[in-house]
Amino acid sequence: MNGALPRPRAAPPGADAELRPVTALKGVGESLAQKLAKLGIESVQDLLFLLPLRYEDRTHVVPIGTLRAGERAVVEGEVQLAEVAFRRRRQLLVRIADGSGFLTLRFFYFSAQQQAQLTRGVRLRCYGEARRGTLGLEIVHPEYRRAEGEDAQRTEDSLTPVYPATEGVQQGRLRILTALALAEAERQSVRDWLPGELLRDLGLPPLAEALAYVHRPPPGADLAPLEAGRHPAQRRLAFEELLAHQLSLRLLRREIRADAAWPLAPAGTLAARLRASLPFALTGAQERALAEVMADLAAPSPMLRLVQGDVGSGKTVVAALAALAAVECGRQAVLMAPTELLAEQHAQNFERWLRPLGLPVALLTGRLTGRVRQAALDAIAAGNDVPVVVGTHALFQEGVRFGRLALAIIDEQHRFGVHQRMALREKGRADGRFPHQLIMTATPIPRTLAMTAYADLDVSVIDELPPGRTPVRTVVMAETRRDEVVARIEAACGAGRQAYWVCPLIEESEELDFQAAEATHRALAEALPKLRVGLAHGRLTPAKKEAVMAAFKRGALDLLVATTVIEVGVDVPNASLMVIENAERMGLAQLHQLRGRVGRGAAESSCVLLYRAPLSPLARERLEVMRTTNDGFEVSRRDLELRGPGELLGTRQTGLMQMKVAELVRDADLLPRVQQAAEVMLARHPDNIGPLLRRWIGARERYGKV
Repeated sequence: MNGALPRPRAAPPGADAELRPVTALKGVGESLAQKLAKLGIESVQDLLFLLPLRYEDRTHVVPIGTLRAGERAVVEGEVQLAEVAFRRRRQLLVRIADGSGFLTLRFFYFSAQQQAQLTRGVRLRCYGEARRGTLGLEIVHPEYRRAEGEDAQRTEDSLTPVYPATEGVQQGRLRILTALALAEAERQSVRDWLPGELLRDLGLPPLAEALAYVHRPPPGADLAPLEAGRHPAQRRLAFEELLAHQLSLRLLRREIRADAAWPLAPAGTLAARLRASLPFALTGAQERALAEVMADLAAPSPMLRLVQGDVGSGKTVVAALAALAAVECGRQAVLMAPTELLAEQHAQNFERWLRPLGLPVALLTGRLTGRVRQAALDAIAAGNDVPVVVGTHALFQEGVRFGRLALAIIDEQHRFGVHQRMALREKGRADGRFPHQLIMTATPIPRTLAMTAYADLDVSVIDELPPGRTPVRTVVMAETRRDEVVARIEAACGAGRQAYWVCPLIEESEELDFQAAEATHRALAEALPKLRVGLAHGRLTPAKKEAVMAAFKRGALDLLVATTVIEVGVDVPNASLMVIENAERMGLAQLHQLRGRVGRGAAESSCVLLYRAPLSPLARERLEVMRTTNDGFEVSRRDLELRGPGELLGTRQTGLMQMKVAELVRDADLLPRVQQAAEVMLARHPDNIGPLLRRWIGARERYGKV
């Protein structure tokens, strides 16, 4: 970057004592350190922020006679019988009793030494989950120890934490290590990077107090708020983590805003000619979003804007008009899409709109090879001959050079992530200037999530569908009523309409009993002999797939059987019926995207969600959401509630949603105060920001040069 804004300064000497490597703790050698690294534990501080998944109450002994199946408890008794049995597999059975009842301990894995220790008359204290067995209540592989001498009276003095585990690291070892880390933190006073003024206003406990509580809750602690993540100690940590992520994106935004960009004057004759050629007028929401984009493009600093809009709301034409602003200033625009199918669809749309204006459009995907690819790369690098480029991830591969890039448009941001977006930005760097960024998504993000996930972006919302778009009627039907659905298809196509039938798989599978596209295609072609039935899926060659799509689009096919390759990129106004097989297996966002393939014309359209019984409670709720609303923002909000932000944003790519403590749905009420706290930290406590980011984000630090 240009360096106009410095990174947060380093913390004072000794402030990061808790950052000592985990090998500094007693009993941690290189072998154990490597295993702990799989849990993200490399320092003493990392141990402090490895929080329990749940808690077990081992603070008192339960009489065996009062134990119930499904209960996890501590029991103590004398061994009455120990024997090795051979029932399908070798196992060690140990019966203990305490006067109130008896219990069987069952071990499938045991050593000769262990067998020798568990002899008649030995007194044991055990912990585990009781279940019904062939000999009465039993515990399989309990944790146990001999209860003799002083140990006979000792119980745990706090609730027992259960941590995320990894191979080779037992729960007992993690408890010992966290206890050592807590002891060090108490001696050296773990540094609280939130200033006192913020803590007082929030009414949250100090960091050391919060950490001690979540790792070792006292006997009698109410487990309900702890298990729900709503205890003040957990809220204190969630707030700090959300703040760290907010600050990282704010700093990223600051650094980018400090760079220079090519000021692009509002599009003139080219934009006017494109508008005049369109068979529709822009909606008010499109005009509003476009005005916000154009104002950003005219600035000498890089635009960072997200345009959200439901399926079919017209984001692409807004992007095309923005691209013309770059072209009219003698510079290039590039549009990056997550899949080849979507890139091809965008290229076709841009070609249809821009070719009459004398502007060629280049398409660059991983499919291009040899001389064809090299010719495209040469034209893109020259800049003058190819003002608009559309492509996939291939756009930021080595060897791709842009001659005059001024605007980068990224479609479906959540499938890429910030780092890939920044990589494309670096590709366009020239003469000390960087391209503007326009990000589009057809997955509407609820406001609370956008506040956190896209804190580095300004947001425009296209919340209005074009005139003539009729709401799609959605019905949910059991697959046993398939004949009724086939009859509906016959009636719709008989009336001159077209239909989709979507299946999750291409071929039949023994492991998954979903309806396969090829089998469904054969069955429907046989059941509907008067209809022209096509088949599209990802294993077709690009040419064949494109031919099938084109045939359906021009009306040469009545019914298209397809996999979810049609989720994006197909616009057929004459299609009025969408049937989705095994809809209970799909997420809300995908179902909504598929439903958006119909209802694009004036005719009344329907979406039929076929499910296989029995439905899980989650699947039933998802289908009910689809049945009751067409609003993409409402669908997105419910998707966030049901599946979490990782599903909605694509955890693998973003990294941002991989939080240790915070959950955006549960902790949404904290977000306004997180934003206020970020302003205070940036203005008054910049020295505290760097250590805070290292604590929560570490190597995934999101600000600074990528």
